[in-house]
Amino acid sequence: MTETLSQISVYFLFAAMALYAAAFVAFALDIANRAGRVSAAASAAPSAVARRAEASESTASVGAVGGTTTLTRITERVEDRVQQAAASRSLRWGMGLTIAGFVLQVVADVLRGVAAGRVPWANMYEFSLTGTVLIIAVFLGVNVRLDLRFLGSFVTGLVLILLGISVVRYYVAVAPLPPALQSYWLVIHVLVATLATGFFALGFALSAAQLLQARRENRAAHGEPTGLRFLLTLPTAARLENLAYRVNIVGFILWTFTLMAGSIWAEKAWGRYWGWDTKEVWTFIIWVLYAGYIHARATRGWRGSRSAWLAIIGFGAVLFNFGIVNVFFHGLHSYSGL
Repeated sequence: MTETLSQISVYFLFAAMALYAAAFVAFALDIANRAGRVSAAASAAPSAVARRAEASESTASVGAVGGTTTLTRITERVEDRVQQAAASRSLRWGMGLTIAGFVLQVVADVLRGVAAGRVPWANMYEFSLTGTVLIIAVFLGVNVRLDLRFLGSFVTGLVLILLGISVVRYYVAVAPLPPALQSYWLVIHVLVATLATGFFALGFALSAAQLLQARRENRAAHGEPTGLRFLLTLPTAARLENLAYRVNIVGFILWTFTLMAGSIWAEKAWGRYWGWDTKEVWTFIIWVLYAGYIHARATRGWRGSRSAWLAIIGFGAVLFNFGIVNVFFHGLHSYSGL
């Protein structure tokens, strides 16, 4: 029965991956077609702003500040219309396929847990399965409040890569938990860590988009060819930076709890809170990188490309911790199952 459920879980996972692949294609098509769809709206934007600016100048009695505020609001409205015009059938298909794939992957994750008789994140394969579910969940959840559908190709692409590696390299049969993992802290510690990873992944994508947008804006300011016209449909570099900052703060809070919970669990399992195990060290390094990112941006004025690169380096450390430390470094945390 256990092996049957585990095999059915794999079938659902393959189905989910097929849907994610189709969603990736849909999101990629949307990016390819964005510039053409919004060219008319983008070309109309300057004249609309100019007409409103002339109207605000005719009422100069409100003062320069009021005129600037009015112009800013007009610009934001035009930008919103440009972004709304970018919505396409391929974008809607991409989101629909992502949601369908997410549902099938949740079923695969639950079946793996039922087959194991425990939470499904006790080895690298199960952690990959649950972790990618939560990356998609964070992406879909954030889109309820903010329209970040333009990141769909990155999110589905990243999830496909991680799932492909996990199926080919990390798959193991269901096995009992080692004694050290037989604790309720397994549920708390690892679940919060995977949630934090989901937010860090989204923050990374926003920071990468910010760098591309900042380069386009800089080239446009100097009258140089900008290329990548689809960037005209995305938020400004400053707005992308603010979004990345907010998302990464949530991830940092969750990662802080992960570090604290891991120390408490270590004391219960091994009789000490900290032992400089490789996994512990890299968890701390990730915390330091994101703490430095938040501190530098908030107090040292590190804005723009510098803050984006800090966030990207932080997520690089997360991937290194997952793909390298867990597999090639041995210690008390060697629970990859490989």
